Amino acid sequence: MCAIVGVYGAEDAAKIAYYALFAMQHRGQESTGISSADGKRIHLIKKRGLVTDVFDEETFKLLKGPCAIGHNRYSTAGDDSILDAQPVFAKYKLGEMSVAHNGNLINKNEVREQLIDKGAIFQTGMDTENIIHLVAKSQEEKLEARIKDMLTKIEGAYCLAIQSRKKMFVIRDRFGIRPLSLGKLKNGGWIVASETCAFDLVGAEFVRDIEPGEMLTFEEGKEPYSEQIFEPDYHPCAFEYIYFARPDSIIDGKNVYNTRLEMGRQLAKETPADIDLVLPVPDSGVAAARGFAEGLGVPFEMGIVRNHYVGRTFIEPTQEIRELKVKLKLSPIKELIAGKRVAIVDDSLVRGTTSKQIVKMLKEAGAKEVHMRIAAPEIKFPCRYGIDTPTKMELISTTNTPEEIAQKMNAESLGFLSIEGLKSSLGSDRTYSLVSFDGNYFAGGNANSPGCSDC
Repeated sequence: MCAIVGVYGAEDAAKIAYYALFAMQHRGQESTGISSADGKRIHLIKKRGLVTDVFDEETFKLLKGPCAIGHNRYSTAGDDSILDAQPVFAKYKLGEMSVAHNGNLINKNEVREQLIDKGAIFQTGMDTENIIHLVAKSQEEKLEARIKDMLTKIEGAYCLAIQSRKKMFVIRDRFGIRPLSLGKLKNGGWIVASETCAFDLVGAEFVRDIEPGEMLTFEEGKEPYSEQIFEPDYHPCAFEYIYFARPDSIIDGKNVYNTRLEMGRQLAKETPADIDLVLPVPDSGVAAARGFAEGLGVPFEMGIVRNHYVGRTFIEPTQEIRELKVKLKLSPIKELIAGKRVAIVDDSLVRGTTSKQIVKMLKEAGAKEVHMRIAAPEIKFPCRYGIDTPTKMELISTTNTPEEIAQKMNAESLGFLSIEGLKSSLGSDRTYSLVSFDGNYFAGGNANSPGCSDC
């Protein structure tokens, strides 16, 4: 998941990066960081915590220069050390560089072992550190050539912002799995961000999506230079539309909210229910629930109140924290629910922790019946491209039928959107990455292949 931003040619580059990261806080809450470049050196501040906790006016006095890159970290299982925060900074033969990375390198372990055999010393478990070493150890004379050399040695999903003291390089992998867009700032500078909602906050004009396999080079006094490094094999991640992205973002020309609305309508066609009321799991289930209610012709109500000061349960690293945060995070409105047959609509079902707790809450609030509907297909396969589903054993749909899951949840029924229904909602103009649903690891190998470091 994660969020990256790159700003070039702006007087307050670090502040613009700050606001962009604030807009994309939903993509990661464990740590955040910004590095700026003033032509002579790179300045870096990164810490654990939210964007508003890490940066203040004093930090911006240190983050000088017209170029800045930033990162919000999305935590999967594993270490949560400050060493794993980004951007990652290093001094090397050509000077200084800083790297922000969104994605997951599937050949991380293989590359790391090769680098260690050649004397490399690692401080973190991040695949991003591989990128730093590959660039530093390249025998090419210029940074741009070193970056291209590095790109030939990594595989998987990545959006990269690489900063030197005077330039910025932005790269998207040939599959285009994670989103990345280019915008124009009012003062003439440029911004690149994981989601277009960042442009709205800083007043930037959307220019276009970065193409899969494309590298953009930003240099003082010049327009961004585009080079197609790899032949595109476009497989944008369907989960961006289902869960990750903010509903006001535009990804690959599609508004996320409208796409989720269509998923809900399609869900109503495929798995209707005899109910009195439709409730969403806030916030990412809202659009799909509205579409589901429209499709059935029954009332839609915001019958569950969310405490927005508690982070997403899906991206917390331990099961114990997830279970506690469900109770802290969601509260039903009893007056709306008591005596009603309700359908609760969520965006996806991974482990079942949240859904089970919600069904229990609704029945304790007096719901006569609770029908669970999921506006995505069953998640049966681990994703090696950056989603926090590292093993099949954690995926409830891998070992249980919908009927069995409904019984475990004490729900009257459970229905999923079909894979074909999802494709219909997304449109036929792209071949989307659906690996979590169909197990098609299009980049080669399968869920048990050596390259799948997260399986």
